[in-house]
Amino acid sequence: MISANSVSRLHPVMFAGTGSDVGKSIVAAAFCRIFRQDGYHPAPFKAQNMALNSYATPEGLEIGRAQAVQAEAAGIPCHTDMNPLLLKPQSDHTSQVVLNGKPIGNKNAYDYWRRGDSDIDFRNEVCAAFDRLAERYNPIVMEGAGSISEINLRDTDLVNLPMARHAKADVILVGDIDRGGVFASVYGSIALQTPEDREMIKGIIINKFRGDMRLFDEGRRMLEDICGIPILGIIPYYKDIHIEEEDSVALARKSFEVQQGKVNIAVVMLQHISNYTDFDSLEQDSRIHLFYTNNVEDIRQADIIILPGTKSTVHDLYELRRNGCAQAIFQAHRNGASVLGICGGYQLMGVEVCDPDHIEGDIDCLPGLGLLPVTTTMSGEKMTRQVECEYGKGYEIHMGETRPFGEAKAAPLLHLSDGREDGYIVDNKCMGTYVHGILDNQAFVDFLLEPFADKLSATKTFDYQAFKEEQYNKLADHVRRHVDMQRLYQILTDD
Repeated sequence: MISANSVSRLHPVMFAGTGSDVGKSIVAAAFCRIFRQDGYHPAPFKAQNMALNSYATPEGLEIGRAQAVQAEAAGIPCHTDMNPLLLKPQSDHTSQVVLNGKPIGNKNAYDYWRRGDSDIDFRNEVCAAFDRLAERYNPIVMEGAGSISEINLRDTDLVNLPMARHAKADVILVGDIDRGGVFASVYGSIALQTPEDREMIKGIIINKFRGDMRLFDEGRRMLEDICGIPILGIIPYYKDIHIEEEDSVALARKSFEVQQGKVNIAVVMLQHISNYTDFDSLEQDSRIHLFYTNNVEDIRQADIIILPGTKSTVHDLYELRRNGCAQAIFQAHRNGASVLGICGGYQLMGVEVCDPDHIEGDIDCLPGLGLLPVTTTMSGEKMTRQVECEYGKGYEIHMGETRPFGEAKAAPLLHLSDGREDGYIVDNKCMGTYVHGILDNQAFVDFLLEPFADKLSATKTFDYQAFKEEQYNKLADHVRRHVDMQRLYQILTDD
């Protein structure tokens, strides 16, 4: 570890990828923590992110969840300059565009990438955000997007090597050996670059290695020879380090069925599920078995059912009714299961969801699950802010207003520190809230589990914040052991 007294100005470093899901976000988070441990003051940056998992900054603006995680690893508050452009998919062809933390409308993918009809210079916006960040932090830990070899998008690319060129960053290429084809993907990614861009790639990291590393010694030498770029490290695959993941492919690795001997919590797999990192804390709690499902039999067997956030409330409500999940949730609650709705899931639990201005589609109004006496009206204005309540901290990111239905009286679940009230509670087994992150607070999880105290007698409560800090340190130690840090620091300081 380097002494804080010896730190110098480092070049920005970009962790670019041979493809999606090669581990760029996690590697960037690891180096945010490593640089912090070594006495630097790092900050993450990703010019453009496409994700449904987002987070509210202290200023009440919206960024991708991955950059919020990386900022947490760096020990700093998150800011929109860390992710100035966020695309939130609404269908296969359209996304909501969030610029500097605020939505500016929906864009068809073809029109967005052409950008011919836009009066906003997105490249100037993301470069200005980087410049502001670089004035405050050292170093900037940049993350690329997808593959750096999508040459058909080179002219419109805001995230990868054109951004590294603006930042004067050293690029480290991350390849995933677990999926196979690592020689072709690494070499091809480099070979397809222009000579100018190729010069920016200063090192290679091979990620997700399984087995005896000595078996790859010859492969390492061969890859360095054909690429002419040093391999800085080979990072082994791990299963015992838990970092929040932003990419929806992570859901494929999660559990999907009930388990005996614990409180079984079913998260309903909505088609447009968002902010599923709300449930990461529950996955690590030894009292709980969390699983994701849209199987009606599994839903009926759960002790607690959670309806998560969604990017398309009306569509997902329609789908819950079509596939039988709505009836299964209602029946499970009647038979004693608890039901909690978060954000869009809270809206789904009401008497109705109305969309008179057709914000989400052509349907004017749909009956909800009828578990809470509330009504929701969709609107084009997005609410984004961090909040505090009697249980702890969280954040809001939602569109639409929910209020008591008919003659029903208000029964707020949460009382916020600014004097507002949030959500609705019928009893300790039926409730909803707009606050994401509420399950990161041990006091609220304990409240949620109270009706199942007979299953909890031999287990302890769980401190998720302490757990996350431990995981960042474990990740940093793991990466530090398998990367040539001396050589990396030399790259980041060479003129």
